[in-house]
Amino acid sequence: MISNQILQSTIDGLKSIARIDLCIVDTDGAVLASTFTDGESYREAAMNFVNSPADSQVIRGFHFLKGDDDQQLEYVLLAMGTGDDVFTIGKIAAFQIQNLLVAYKERFDKDNFIKNLLLDNLLRVDIYTRAKKLHIDIDVKRVVYLIETKHEKDMNALETVRTLFATKTRDFITAVDEKSIIIVKEVKPGETYDDLHKTANVILDMLNTEAMSMVHIAFGTIVNDIREVSKSYKEAKLALDVGKIFYSDKNVVAYSNLGIGRLIYQLPIPLCQMFIKEIFDGKSPDEFDDETLVTINKFFENSLNVSETSRQLYIHRNTLVYRLDKLEKSTGLDLRVFDDAITFKIALMVVKYMKYMESREN
Repeated sequence: MISNQILQSTIDGLKSIARIDLCIVDTDGAVLASTFTDGESYREAAMNFVNSPADSQVIRGFHFLKGDDDQQLEYVLLAMGTGDDVFTIGKIAAFQIQNLLVAYKERFDKDNFIKNLLLDNLLRVDIYTRAKKLHIDIDVKRVVYLIETKHEKDMNALETVRTLFATKTRDFITAVDEKSIIIVKEVKPGETYDDLHKTANVILDMLNTEAMSMVHIAFGTIVNDIREVSKSYKEAKLALDVGKIFYSDKNVVAYSNLGIGRLIYQLPIPLCQMFIKEIFDGKSPDEFDDETLVTINKFFENSLNVSETSRQLYIHRNTLVYRLDKLEKSTGLDLRVFDDAITFKIALMVVKYMKYMESREN
C-alpha cells in the first residue's frame, strides 16, 4: 500500500532533525526501512516484541514501540538510545508514520472505491455508505475524462496528470487498464462544457510537452450525483471510440459533440452493409482514386461551394464540375444536390465505422 521508499525517506528526514537512528519492522519481521545497516540483526527481537503485551520496551539499546491502525498492529519502530528524549522522539516518529499509513490507506481505499464505482461493481445502496466513510461528497457535479496513452503503463503521463491535479483534493486520478488514465473531476458552479474542453486542452498540452506523450482525450457529460459517475465514464469511452473513427484529426472529443457519429456507431453491421450495397451497388468508396477522394472531402469542407473548392484545389471550376459529373455517373449521386450530398457523406462515415469494427475483430 505504502512503498518502502516513502518510509525510508520519512525516517531519513526524521533522523536529520532528531539525530537518532530509526528502523521500521513489519509484523512478520521484515525490515521495511532503516537508517543504519544492521537492522536485520534486530529482527528476532522485534518479533518477540510483537507477541508481547507491552506497548514499548527497551531492548539492546533501542526503544521498541508499536504502531497500529484501527487497533490492529501494523509495524514496530526502533529508536536508538535509552534516554527519555529518545523515547519521546520515538513516540513522535511512530505517530508521524502512523498518520502516513492512515493517509495512504485512505488514498488506496478511495482509489479502489472510484475504480469499482466506474465499473459498476458496487450496489447502489452501498455507494452512499462507502462514500460517506471515505469523506467523499455525494451530491456535487462531476465529469469523467478518459486519457488514452500511446504506450502501455505510461508512468510519465500518469505522474504528469497527478502533478497537474495535485492541489485538486476533490478530484480523483485512477486507471482501470494499462493504456488509459481516468480523471473524475469536480465541476465548479458556473463551469460550462467549453470550460471542460479548455481543461482537456491544458491536459493535452502538458502531456505533450512535459511527458512527451501523444494522447487522445475524451470526456462525458456532467452528472449531479456520485451514483452517475459510471454513466459519464461510459460516455467518455464511447466518445473516445467515436472520435477515433470519425474525428481522427481531433485529440479532444466531447460526448456532447459527437453528432451523427454517435448514431452510426450504434448501428448493427448487417444494416450498414445493406445500406452501402444500396447506395454504391456493391462498390466501396475505398475504390475511388485519391484525386476523387480529395475532391469529395474538400467539397464537403467548403459546404458544397464549387467556386471555393476549385480555388483551394488550384483547379479550374470546369475541372471540378467534370469530376463531380464523373462521380455522379459512377454512383448516381450528384454532390451538388443537398440530399445526395448528405447520403454520400453518411455513406462515407458508415464505411469508416465498418472498417473500424472489422479491425477490432482481427
